[in-house]
Amino acid sequence: MKIINSILLFSLFLISCKDKLTPVAQHALKPSIITQPTPNDTDDPAIWIHPSEASKSLIVGTDKETGGGLYLYNLEGKIVHSYTNMGRPNNVDIAYGLKIGATKTDIVITTEREKNSIRIFSLPDLKPIDNGGIQVFVGEKDRDPMGVSIYTRPTDSAIFVIVGRKVGPSGSYLWQYELSASKNKNITAKLIRKFGEFSGKKEIEAIAVDNELGFVYYSDEQSGIRKYCADPAQNEDTELSFFGQNDFKSDNEGIAIYKKTDKTGYILVSNQQKNSFVIYTREGNKNDKNSHQKIAEIPFSTVECDGADVTAINLGEKFPKGVFVAMSNGMTFHYYDWRIIQTEIDLQNK
Repeated sequence: MKIINSILLFSLFLISCKDKLTPVAQHALKPSIITQPTPNDTDDPAIWIHPSEASKSLIVGTDKETGGGLYLYNLEGKIVHSYTNMGRPNNVDIAYGLKIGATKTDIVITTEREKNSIRIFSLPDLKPIDNGGIQVFVGEKDRDPMGVSIYTRPTDSAIFVIVGRKVGPSGSYLWQYELSASKNKNITAKLIRKFGEFSGKKEIEAIAVDNELGFVYYSDEQSGIRKYCADPAQNEDTELSFFGQNDFKSDNEGIAIYKKTDKTGYILVSNQQKNSFVIYTREGNKNDKNSHQKIAEIPFSTVECDGADVTAINLGEKFPKGVFVAMSNGMTFHYYDWRIIQTEIDLQNK
């Protein structure tokens, strides 16, 4: 009888838990596509837009363990190419039209933590074009590069790489490099700027740049999202905003910027331990462009999301308003039709 009573009590407990959890589970957005898994551990995606046929665009994702690498996926989630045997590639970003000799080349850049370097590959062939890598944080005791994002200056198409690390001093946590290529096609990265406050609570991994508005955002984990000017020519290293300080369960991680127009849209930030994304207006409010208030929080089916990317470009029948790509446990990335995200944002802002 005691065993039966214990079973009944346990069953009632499960029913009670189910009642409490069901509303979140029911409303968690479901992906349109889950990619093929990588061998180890996915971390961060970036979306490459095909220059003439957007439906042929590709997703680049990192597999971040020792021996991992970069994986290219089509919009069906199938792996179409890879470059592996790297030393812990972490975050990844894409830029268009790096001038190499007389040729403009689309590139993808990732950090390679075990080699204290950034790696540069051409797209869409995913071929290394960096002579084995470019060292970063040279002369520092703590190097270990993790986060990376690229700023392309609209006025002259100059390309700058912003790199973060596992540990670093507040005030100069991020280092910014300008990329260039000589006639013999050797790519170099010139250090031009050190900036960025750091709480010291955990680390800074997720970095995102808004090229059109000229801002860089980064997740100071367990602290908030920091905003700076992205263009080093502005000579402005003052922090413009520090928002989202009370909006996350624990770690605030991946950042993605959805651009409805050149000046409007959304900033989506992973609430990692809650399996949701917190959403802010990209343009701030009408009185202060640096005031980013939370306007929605949406649960997703991704688990423990580290990195994400998004585009508003029409990618075809499945993603006519763009696609949101997020890393998930299980060595995969999830593709979400933006329309279901927009519907949820609209519902929360009625």
